[in-house]
Amino acid sequence: MDIAASVGSFAAVVALLTLTPGLDTALILRTSLLAGRRPAWGVVLGIQAGTLLWGLLAAVGLSALLAASQLAYDVLRWAGAAYLVWMGARMLLAKERHDGDGGGQEAGFRTGFRRGLVTNLLNPKVGAFYVAILPQFIPEDAPHAAMGLLLAGVHVAEGLVWSAVLIGFATLMSGVLRAAPVRRALDRLTGVVIVGFGLRLAVDGGRAV
Repeated sequence: MDIAASVGSFAAVVALLTLTPGLDTALILRTSLLAGRRPAWGVVLGIQAGTLLWGLLAAVGLSALLAASQLAYDVLRWAGAAYLVWMGARMLLAKERHDGDGGGQEAGFRTGFRRGLVTNLLNPKVGAFYVAILPQFIPEDAPHAAMGLLLAGVHVAEGLVWSAVLIGFATLMSGVLRAAPVRRALDRLTGVVIVGFGLRLAVDGGRAV
């Protein structure tokens, strides 16, 4: 398989992953609807920065530790689960507030970026996915680190396009969905979803692959 064929095949695989509703979708929609476009793009870019890092780690073999060591996988799994439950509980228990938390749009962007990055990096299933899938799309004669970044870049590009669609939809609906009662309901709903992801991650002792 040459580089062009590898990129095309990998793009098809991660397109399905990107379009499947999950934690990333919930975070992006919630942030866009309740805090605005800039904080939402912070979440998006944080998620994609994590994706690039996972791609690089998988390509050079470091994240293979997740596949080889159950202990390493479990430590990251429990850390990720605790973070998600904490984040979701904050949404459920918080009073009416803006996601920027008093720091304006710039603070909202930084908060969103940090939230997206940490959520991605503490999800061991992302790492396990890259460990299992990425090597299959790296030609033997290709430099692994560079090819890993290229393939992760394809995943990021698709994620950015889909995120733009999600944020655009949220912006169109913002006039209705930013009413105070709706905001509270969306915050609570997203909190329940995120806590659910955290609990599922905690009780799921198996691997993503």
